[in-house]
Amino acid sequence: MKIRRLGPVPLLAATAASALILSACGGSDDAGDKSGSGPVDVVAAFYPLKFVTEQVGGPEVTITNLTKPGAEPHDLELTAKQVAAISDSDVVVYLKGLQPAVDDAVSQNKPGHVVDAAVLSPLEEHGTDVEGEDHGHDEGDEHGEDDGHNHAVADGGDPHLWLDPTRLAAVAAGVGETLAAADPGHAQDYRNRAADLKNRLDALDQEFRTGLTSCARKEIVTSHAAFGYLAERYGLHQIAVNGVNPGSEPSPARIAEIQQLVKEKGVTTIFFETLATPKIAETLARDTGVTTAVLDPLEGIKDESQADYFSVMHGNLDALRTALGCS
Repeated sequence: MKIRRLGPVPLLAATAASALILSACGGSDDAGDKSGSGPVDVVAAFYPLKFVTEQVGGPEVTITNLTKPGAEPHDLELTAKQVAAISDSDVVVYLKGLQPAVDDAVSQNKPGHVVDAAVLSPLEEHGTDVEGEDHGHDEGDEHGEDDGHNHAVADGGDPHLWLDPTRLAAVAAGVGETLAAADPGHAQDYRNRAADLKNRLDALDQEFRTGLTSCARKEIVTSHAAFGYLAERYGLHQIAVNGVNPGSEPSPARIAEIQQLVKEKGVTTIFFETLATPKIAETLARDTGVTTAVLDPLEGIKDESQADYFSVMHGNLDALRTALGCS
């Protein structure tokens, strides 16, 4: 299945597009105005959105992360206390379709300001390869453009947009505009921080583009089909063992297919994740005579005092360069 190639997602200029962003984010200039009444209470659905809100919000916000550090966001079930936090919040930052419990709570409680990351950076499909389903392969391409299982959320599309830094920059712009609407007295502070974060994300994007330009291989075998946006952005080919659920068990036929692809493509590394068991990756590596390494989808960080989005992404770049034989 051919993947539509995109250029960088532009950061929306606040002066020209604030009304459009606020419409997409479900806010308005006078709804829930917090000017002079204390910090803005923000609820973020999981780590990457919490990180962006933290960077853009600065000292003017207090943030509740619905997904505990080290927990798998796909499996989130809300407590009554968390539902109440959503209801009482000034701003909710989430990604519609990834966590149904959050979708329901937002819909039912209707916070004054809502940021849906999937509106700010529209989701894409990254191929299907599930037994009994249409694989979407192109003629002349035995395995298609993406050998990962279908990785769609309820509303369609791969949710892991934050693994493309340029897409996360678009989310940062929307968060900045929504915080500006919720707290007009600090509007310029939020916009300045969003612009600063965009600059840092642009620099990270350039590091990936440069670091992955000259590589001996382009195939990455991952335990979880989380890296479609990263692969698309940097010209790689994701071969995923599992689909949307990183804890699911692949079929024997899928294991055999991966083993064959590893041999055909000269793959040297099977990647596993920090939040899921490495058992399947280790078995594949042992059976094919290759090694294992961590490629982190950044769905959650166990200890935020030791790592953040940028340090994990730099670690991912190092792991990719080693596995792909990049010069």
